[in-house]
Amino acid sequence: QVQLVESGGGLVQAGGSLRLSCAASGRTFSTYAMGWFRQAPGKEREFVAATGWIGGSTYYADITDSVKGRFTISRGGAKNTLHLQMNSLKPEDTAVYYCAASRRSSVHNSDSSYDYWGQGTQVTVSS
Repeated sequence: QVQLVESGGGLVQAGGSLRLSCAASGRTFSTYAMGWFRQAPGKEREFVAATGWIGGSTYYADITDSVKGRFTISRGGAKNTLHLQMNSLKPEDTAVYYCAASRRSSVHNSDSSYDYWGQGTQVTVSS
């Protein structure tokens, strides 16, 4: 059974940093695209960042414009872990952050392209 478990959320002051992690189990995720989405209260879930492969072999990462330069997405050595380093956090980054995995290897920013989801971890940034 596939499981995605997020960790690392919490409360931080504006300008601070957090590192989210996602541990994937139940199958080999090395060829799967994996990503982060977030959902703020009263808003729709939105894409944050994702990693995958172009042409099946070229590693690729995509990140949404609102967090570029502040957030970095990376995979663990075994490719079954996913990290999101979040620096210079702003109050508008407050949301529940979800880890997702797709059976496809290519990166997508639509949540409908992902097959597996974690339960989410809360990130709260105070002003």
